[in-house]
Amino acid sequence: MDEAIALFNQSLEIFEGVGDDQGKAMTLWWLGHLAEQQGEYTKAISYLQPALEILQRLKSPDAESVSASLDRIIRNS
Repeated sequence: MDEAIALFNQSLEIFEGVGDDQGKAMTLWWLGHLAEQQGEYTKAISYLQPALEILQRLKSPDAESVSASLDRIIRNS
């Protein structure tokens, strides 16, 4: 899992560098998911909140799924 996190962090830097907000949001979503799997709920929330904000701004249908993930983590933490 550490390797996956490292690769997602590299992806995040790339998406930020090229200004790809959709890619950035989806990478944050995955990082949030991995943090949740490790029981790091505060970290998961710190990834999912900006992902949700970006996806809502982009009017992406994925915002609903990220919102559901965020709500679940907040309820369970």
